[in-house]
Amino acid sequence: RVSAEQKESEAVAASTGALPLLQKAFSKLANPETNAVSLENIQQCFSFGREGRTFSGSNVPDSFPVLLDHLASSLVDQFFVPNKEGINWIEFVRDYNKCCARVSASGSLNMLVRVFVAISQSANLPLHLEFESGADDCKINGNLLPSHVFLLLALCWVDGGLNVWDCDISSFEVQLPAVKFVTWVMSTVPCLPDCLRQYFHARLQMAASDGVELPSSNSSSGGDISSTAAYDYILTQGRAWAISITQKSTVKEEISRAFISNGGGMDDNLLYRSSTHGRGLGRFWSHVEGYRGPLLILIAASSGDAHEGNSIDRKWVVGALTDQGLENKDIFYGNSGCLYSIGPVFHVFPPTGKEKNFVYSHLHPTGKELREMRIFIDEDFAKVNVRHHAIEKTYRSGSLLPDQGLGGKVGKEVQNSYKKREELFTEQRRNVDLKTFASWEDSPEKMMMDMISDPNAVRREDH
Repeated sequence: RVSAEQKESEAVAASTGALPLLQKAFSKLANPETNAVSLENIQQCFSFGREGRTFSGSNVPDSFPVLLDHLASSLVDQFFVPNKEGINWIEFVRDYNKCCARVSASGSLNMLVRVFVAISQSANLPLHLEFESGADDCKINGNLLPSHVFLLLALCWVDGGLNVWDCDISSFEVQLPAVKFVTWVMSTVPCLPDCLRQYFHARLQMAASDGVELPSSNSSSGGDISSTAAYDYILTQGRAWAISITQKSTVKEEISRAFISNGGGMDDNLLYRSSTHGRGLGRFWSHVEGYRGPLLILIAASSGDAHEGNSIDRKWVVGALTDQGLENKDIFYGNSGCLYSIGPVFHVFPPTGKEKNFVYSHLHPTGKELREMRIFIDEDFAKVNVRHHAIEKTYRSGSLLPDQGLGGKVGKEVQNSYKKREELFTEQRRNVDLKTFASWEDSPEKMMMDMISDPNAVRREDH
């Protein structure tokens, strides 16, 4: 006979569509004799082994691999309550629902931060975050350092491709209030809280798949955290993941394939790549013409040092997401879209709702002023202009590129000379010798003040 608790737990899991997956995973994980999942098996299911891990980029913090070591145990401690014999079916479904049942976005984010805090505590990484209560959507108090935010994003499957133009984020000591972090997540990357549920599903799917056995205690689990091959292209796994969590539509699932497939599926939906198909508007148009689905366009460029023969290149990546394909029109069109600053920093510029000038694409572009465009590519694909403050109001205002001086040594010397001159003028104004001036009693300023205070007073006239 099925108990009321089992019916309720299974109904909640069924509402998310996960009940068949849970049944298959439980049959693979459970001991046939006890019909329960041991603590060791459930931890192995959610763990990353040390062997076989790869990290791309030179800015991966030393603490990140340590956090991965404590990931599985912290997840199990947070959501699963095993008894002496292990976790039975009812407990398995009930504990899964604690993490993956339908809750508000703020509740999901709260759980994600709780897991991060638990992992950090296990790894002896100090955090200054507190929860006002045990409720799923309670307020989070405290502060986060930029390095903490980076680690949290890294745990959510961002790859290690951070290169903010010689910026070392670990050296920043600015404290970010937890309230502001929550606000940023909900407004900029609203799907970030869903990463915890996605991780649960991915690991259970691996356990449930036919032919995939759980690793023994002395072997490694998991695979590449970020594909090295993917870095040959603009759309890396980390960038695909970051873009996907900004969208709530079906586009999210399509973009997600680029990071879930470990680079293997990145070319499936590729329409155009300049290195493969050649540069120029004509070649680009021949590959995108007639496509009517949502379109993601990524542009990689560099800003060289004009004073020193381009000895310094600042590489950057911007992008645009449209809700439809490109059309040969001499007017703006589109119903929705987003602009992205992708590298060296990531930022989203969603539509404001004030105007609908989303896209302008013409095989022979004429008539549109450059100042109307936030991103403009010339006909030869040799130059791209990025404007921080276009006159149109379709997208949220802001800088697509970080403010960076690109004048080289000459530009810096000119600035230093200007600063020294201003400092000299300021010092001269401070050291005014009052003896060189006439007395206050004979000054025109005093006479004007006296006239204002008493205009009928008798004035002495000098002859």
